[in-house]
Amino acid sequence: MQDFIIQIMNQFGCVGIALLIAIENIFPPIPSEVILSFGGFMTTYSDITMFEVIVASTIGSLVGAVVLYGIGRILNKDRLIQICNGKIGRILHLKANDIEKSQEWFESKSKYAVLICRCVPIVRSLISIPAGMSKMNFLKFMIYTTIGTVIWNILITSLGKFAGDSWGVIANGISEYAHFIIAGIVLVFVIIKLRKKITHKIVCIKFRK
Repeated sequence: MQDFIIQIMNQFGCVGIALLIAIENIFPPIPSEVILSFGGFMTTYSDITMFEVIVASTIGSLVGAVVLYGIGRILNKDRLIQICNGKIGRILHLKANDIEKSQEWFESKSKYAVLICRCVPIVRSLISIPAGMSKMNFLKFMIYTTIGTVIWNILITSLGKFAGDSWGVIANGISEYAHFIIAGIVLVFVIIKLRKKITHKIVCIKFRK
């Protein structure tokens, strides 16, 4: 897979980067960290600039995000619950209750979820589906998606350029620690939620006094 990605990027340049990133957004198993870190490395030996890599990768990301957002609009919560209650749901150990909870959580944190998750491996692409399912305002979705995407693209591309010939270390490191990054993001959300509850209780106690 990695050799194929490198071949496409070397042959087609920015067009190849945009195409690969668009595909990566629709099929998350294709690693964006490989595309972006190698894209950063490409700027050290070719005519491609950092600006061009970032623009191309951002355009590709937005195209992929729009596709998944559209799928989310079609694949609404009721249809997902039907899938969960069926054979596929049993095989994947999915529960309708989990869909309900995740949908409620997204609707309360939508803009933060889209913005933050665009900078998180694995879920950075899939977050577009619940955004579509919840019918998140499309303009807001695009704004937060663009901001999060640009941040991610600049970060990984810059690391790839800085690493030079060792760009693969960056890609492998991000892939290896992706689950820890996701766990960290979840922990932050939990802490924020608990803090709000504790603050609310303290205010209520003071008010009663």
